[in-house]
This record gives sequence, C-alpha cells and structure tokens, in this order.
Amino acid sequence: MNESSPIQTRNRFVQFGSSPAGRAFLALLLMLLVGTLFNADGAFFKIGTHRDALRQASVYGILACGSTLVIITAGIDLAVGSVLALVAVCCSMMAIHWGWSGWLVVPVCLLVGCASGGLAGVVTARLRVQPFIATLALMVLARGAAKYASGGMKVSTAVKNASGGYDYVDVPALFRLVDTRILGGNLSVVTVIFLICLALAWLALSKHSWGRHLYAIGGNEEAARLSGVPVVWAKTLAYVASGMLSAVAGICQAAQEQQGDPEAGVGYELMAIAMVVIGGTSLMGGRGGMGLTLLGVLTIGYLDKILSINAVPEAGRLMLTGIIIVTAVLTQQRKRT
Repeated sequence: MNESSPIQTRNRFVQFGSSPAGRAFLALLLMLLVGTLFNADGAFFKIGTHRDALRQASVYGILACGSTLVIITAGIDLAVGSVLALVAVCCSMMAIHWGWSGWLVVPVCLLVGCASGGLAGVVTARLRVQPFIATLALMVLARGAAKYASGGMKVSTAVKNASGGYDYVDVPALFRLVDTRILGGNLSVVTVIFLICLALAWLALSKHSWGRHLYAIGGNEEAARLSGVPVVWAKTLAYVASGMLSAVAGICQAAQEQQGDPEAGVGYELMAIAMVVIGGTSLMGGRGGMGLTLLGVLTIGYLDKILSINAVPEAGRLMLTGIIIVTAVLTQQRKRT
C-alpha cells in the first residue's frame, strides 16, 4: 500500500495538470516564475508592482466575466470594448458636464449597457443571426454612437462655455471614489469592483438555474431546447449581463482616466476573450467557469505587467499574447479529441 502511494500521488498530479483548472493554474505559476527570472532589477518583488498589475487587469477582468457567460453558450461578444467606450462617454457627460449625482449616473449607465447587450441578444437568440456577425455589428454601432454623442472629442473636465472658451470643473465625486485606493493604498477600488462582479457571476453560474441553462445551451442547444430549457431567454440574458458588465467597466475606465474617450476600449474585447480562453473556458461552449476566468485574468495581467516593467514594446506584447491564445486553443482541441 505504501509502495503505491507515490504512484497515486503522481497520477493525481497528472490528472490535475491535464484538467482545465490545472492547466490554467500551471500557466499562472509559469508566469510568476518568469516574473522572478525577469524581475527588472527587483521591481517584480515590490508590492506596488502586484497592486498595479491587479488594478490594470481589473477592467479587462470585468469584461472577461461577461464574455465568460456568453462563451459558455458557444457564443462570442465582440462589442464589449465599444460598449465600454459608449458608457464611458455617457458617464462623463452626465457626471462632468451635466453635474448629475452618482446615484443617478450609475443606474443610467447600467441601463445603457443592458440595452446594448439586449440588442445583441435578441438578434442572436431570437433572429438566429450568428453571434460573430451580431456583435460585430453592435461593435460598430456602439463605437459610432460614442463618437456621435461626444462629437468625436474626449469628454473631460474642460467644459466649453458660451464665449467659446473652456471652464475647468472639479472631478466628480463618483470618479474620485472609483479611482481611490483602500487598505493603506494597497488595494484599488476598481479591483474590489472586479472581485464583486466575479463573485456575482460565479453565483449566477453555479447556484442559479439560469447558469445550468447556459451550460446546457453550450453543450447542445437543440437538446437543451427539447429538454424544456428557455433557450431564447437564457441566451438573451447572457448578452444582457455581458452588456451590463461592459457598462461597469466603462464607468471604471472613465473614472480612472477622468474623462470619456470615444476611442477607449479598442482591442479590449480581444484581451477579455484571451483571458477567458487561457483560463480554460472552451470556445465550443458548455465548459468553463468564473474560477478559470480569474486564473486567466491573473495570467494575462501578470504577463502584461512583466513585459511592461521590462520595457518590451507594445508590438511585442501583442504578438506574444496572440501566440499564447493560439497555444491555449490548440491545447483545448487536443484535450477534446
């Protein structure tokens, strides 16, 4: 019995390493190991580096939570970056130019995000348009709406007056609140918001019947429909949730930049999808979860930070991220066969 114990331990380790969670966890450990080797003269070992890595990854992480819900249904949401920009512009206009209270700004912004996601959901689930095409159209539509609402300019604290000049107003209290740090400056409020979104999405997936419906749809949509799953409602709600989380990310983006930029969020959808895929959620649908997405967010977040502190150009970061995405997808396909 004692002689077989090491073999059993090895088998458990092999099984864990071959599972999606195991691969995602090992990828994160590998990234941390790379950080210790290429530490930029000890910068990686400073608490500020890890704090900033989490803060920078949090907006992407919020988008990744919404993308996870959609990808589990075997769908895709390419519009999250554009919806983020639209909400950032709307949030800045209401909070800075119109002087609205945060208690009014936040619900209206969430409503804009839900409406955007609902539009994509209806086109996808009810009209049976391919998710790629539907969300691609919404991506263009939301980006155009952001530019139209802002006049193609950043909505900042410089407000144009009647004489043609500019008056500078104070940064709204909502922006100061979201952009602050707690626990002695070691934890960003944006990171707390990301963790709250992650926890709520995890509860919806693991504890609610809607989450089980999403997994069933991703596994086999026709079988789910024949089993009595409300496919149209469940899929539409997934896109609504993704749009709402994009709105949360848009509020955080506007607060961090203290302005609404209609060009914000370009490429964010790709980063969010990368985090979901590297975490182990299958692009084929039916498998995945928020715990895996958290591992993917940390992995990509640390990758970006390690490349940043080592002064790697942005072009190199993008190419390396692309290689990692392809590798993760190929690994998923090999495990399915």
